[in-house]
Amino acid sequence: MSSISTNPLADASPLCRLNVQTMTARYAAASLSPLEVADAALARASAVQDRYNAFASIDRAGALAAAAAADERWRRGRPLSPIDGVPVTIKDIVQVQGWSVRYGSHSSSAAVCDSDAPSVARLRAAGAVLLGMTTTPEFGWKAVTDNPLHGITRNPWRPELTPGGSSGGAAAAAAAGAGVLHLGTDGGGSIRIPAAFCGLVGHKPSFGRVPAYPGSAFGTLAHLGPIARCVGDVSAMLDAMSGRDLRDWYQPIGNPPAFPPWRSAGPGWLTGPPRPAASCGRKWPRSWNGP
Repeated sequence: MSSISTNPLADASPLCRLNVQTMTARYAAASLSPLEVADAALARASAVQDRYNAFASIDRAGALAAAAAADERWRRGRPLSPIDGVPVTIKDIVQVQGWSVRYGSHSSSAAVCDSDAPSVARLRAAGAVLLGMTTTPEFGWKAVTDNPLHGITRNPWRPELTPGGSSGGAAAAAAAGAGVLHLGTDGGGSIRIPAAFCGLVGHKPSFGRVPAYPGSAFGTLAHLGPIARCVGDVSAMLDAMSGRDLRDWYQPIGNPPAFPPWRSAGPGWLTGPPRPAASCGRKWPRSWNGP
């Protein structure tokens, strides 16, 4: 397979290149809808799947239903959070209600989960549009991404190379524009390695910042954290996932993590139309009571 020397977003829709701040500013201004963005993200995920094999599964119906609900909230001026209506992917190692979590293994069960992991529940409560599951090496055990159930995942910058692992599917999807925010896990580099290999931002949060449950096979080494194309997006996702959950290994110890300011404000934390932002930095519009 030949190398690709151009940016993997070069053939992506402009809607697939937007960062969180610009996207949601346009939602607030009614110049763009979550349904339009979800449809573009789903189309992109399907278009690049044969090239990069980033997805273990895609939930088109669920994503469009979530986007329609987000669209209604934005039209009423009542978004749930700064990531309401933003496309998100989940690593195939984290529980999502109604989806099968296969860990990239034939030995796993195809039964659907009856509840969300705390991180996923928080993303859903923040209005995130869940696109699908991204690939992992079998049980997330190595720093490249291939597995017997779904095959080899490739790096969008150089498809003959690996995107790293074990959150390689998340990184490949992010680099290719198939979603904006991507949930990975990290025990010994599984967020940081693929982020580095694919030219992204990945963050392994402090213990207990993002509640981890059920427990990982890697015990207390494992964290859940964000991967995205810029720091501002990673920060927005981290804020949405952070919070108190005593099922986490570490959270019963010490004081609970601080909640992001918008969470305590409830619906209507957004007051007035935000100003469009030119960059993906941490400079949120003044009219936002969010981070």
